[in-house]
Amino acid sequence: MSGNSAVGGVDNTHRRKFDLEEYAEKARERERKEEEVARKSKSKGPPVQRKPLKHRDYEVDLESRLGKTQVVTPIAPLSQQAGYFCSVCECVVKDSANYLDHINGKKHQRALGMSMRVERASLEQVQSRFEKLKKRKTDVPFTEQDLDERILKQQQEEEERKRQRRERKKEKKKEKVEDEEIEIDPDVAAMMGFGGFGSSKK
Repeated sequence: MSGNSAVGGVDNTHRRKFDLEEYAEKARERERKEEEVARKSKSKGPPVQRKPLKHRDYEVDLESRLGKTQVVTPIAPLSQQAGYFCSVCECVVKDSANYLDHINGKKHQRALGMSMRVERASLEQVQSRFEKLKKRKTDVPFTEQDLDERILKQQQEEEERKRQRRERKKEKKKEKVEDEEIEIDPDVAAMMGFGGFGSSKK
């Protein structure tokens, strides 16, 4: 082998030199942009102050459309589609359990302007609440007889609702049977060869 044959490889005898001033200028430019973005985000205003959670002052209606038939079309507005419509969030929830989860959930409460935190009650608020409950208890004495009467009343109302449902079903069946019964003129039936088919008349 001859000594002048060069070995192929990488020339790593030269070190790369960086222009420190150029990279310092790029760093300063990036810091200026970050400060500008931070200033813009602060100028949007203070963060939204949400009210603490409070109990509902209305009754949730889950039973008004129970047992009713409704025609649903794909072009119907959301409020008229099948399920429970939330007017705050403008969405439809398909069953009552999910509807309750929705109205108690974070998204719905935020839309109402409430945070998910509960206001901490002071000692005076708790004491005044106890006093109010004591007064109500002494104003209206509650006995076992009252409880029995309330239970009996609820049972009677439930039985009345069941009776009304049964009557409605009977009426629907009766209407259906009446619709199915077709009045046939006996002369026409005899002429067609039915001979009293479908009627008890002779």
